[in-house]
Amino acid sequence: MNGMTDLATQGLTRALTEHARAMTYAEIPSDVRVWARQCVLDYLACTLAGSQDDLSAILLAELAEQGGTKAATIVGHGARLPVTSAALVNGASSHALDFDDVNLAMPGHPSVAILPALLALAEERGSSGADVLTAFVAGYELQCRVGRMIAPGHYDVLGFHSTATVGSFGSAAACAHLLGLDAQHFATALGIAGTQAAGLKSMFGTMCKPLHAGKAAYHGLMAAKLASRGFTSRMDVLECAQGFARTHSPDFHPERALETPRGDWYIRSNLFKYHAACYMTHAPIEAARQLRAQHGVTPDRVERIRLRLDEASDRICNIPRPRTGLEAKFSLRLTTAMGLAGIDTGRLSTYAEEITSNPVLVGLRDKVEFEFRRDMPSTLAELELLLTDGTRVTARHDSGVPATDVAAQGKRLEEKFTSLVEPVLGADRCQELITQIDRVDRLPDVRDIMRLSAA
Repeated sequence: MNGMTDLATQGLTRALTEHARAMTYAEIPSDVRVWARQCVLDYLACTLAGSQDDLSAILLAELAEQGGTKAATIVGHGARLPVTSAALVNGASSHALDFDDVNLAMPGHPSVAILPALLALAEERGSSGADVLTAFVAGYELQCRVGRMIAPGHYDVLGFHSTATVGSFGSAAACAHLLGLDAQHFATALGIAGTQAAGLKSMFGTMCKPLHAGKAAYHGLMAAKLASRGFTSRMDVLECAQGFARTHSPDFHPERALETPRGDWYIRSNLFKYHAACYMTHAPIEAARQLRAQHGVTPDRVERIRLRLDEASDRICNIPRPRTGLEAKFSLRLTTAMGLAGIDTGRLSTYAEEITSNPVLVGLRDKVEFEFRRDMPSTLAELELLLTDGTRVTARHDSGVPATDVAAQGKRLEEKFTSLVEPVLGADRCQELITQIDRVDRLPDVRDIMRLSAA
């Protein structure tokens, strides 16, 4: 515990509870509201596109068969299901393409753990956009604090998928905020969420990874609803003996959970994805694109490829010879080859089985050599090419630097939204959704957004 006594950690869950439940719309800075709206926009883009995946159809068929009150929309489908079922299906759909946002404080995917649950609950209750946005920010900030508390061992050493585990707390906090739970019931909701939290990194490259996001949303929503009914749990789940921190990580840094983040708000460090693959592949892709653009590199000119990365990448996205489009998203070798070959890594259709057997890409893929380092940031990549004429060229890129021009980021996200959503909903409804999300915190009821999101 890094020298801290048990006494020093007492009340940690309560402290985070009070911070989250006390949040009001008025205290959220205007730029943070913009970040939050952009998260909603990106979440719905990823969910609508992901709703066309086989995973979504399988989950929808199973949960529709189970029945229940049809209270919430299944994004991208005409169906309605009970709120917890909708949270599960929409959450899994939103992460199916691995195209959703990231925060390194967790580390994981923040919005897909929270918004599927929060929007389903808001639809059931007829909540206002301002209330939803406030609850979202409250849950987002809490889950990042929980993630910081158990880093790096939770994710890097033990192999838990933080989107599933830490995300369950964010989902519970957001839903508890929207329900207006008092301090006792709010902390109880965190306890119920904590005892359900699960998800393994060993499942990356399978349907279970997106299922993790759905389960985080499900667990958090169920926890908040049960707590509101008087269901009991411990109210010190984060810090107690055999609680979440001590059972889920070799590291426990309670002081980090209470620190003021850089920029005062964790959401200001949100990272959006513009390549439809694991986030750890983004820096190598960008470095490869730089070399292609700056030096006219083409596949036939490449003799050898050397990629320097943080050693954690080896355990996250280093499938050496992917066989499916899904596995391609977790292959540093193949995605680097795609960047060098000028393949559009932001287009969903790129990640098909054929890409894994493309002879040009396979040739480049097999030339990649790794140098995994312990002294590099997890989002930094250094790429060195030996060309056939003996020339060496290098590039580096850090994909962990948040945007400084939030307005420009918004335009880029609208372009991404349009490319993902138009094929599902058509141009008119796509544009109407963009307009509604841009003014979500002025809407008296978010049901209109959910109505527009149904195919």
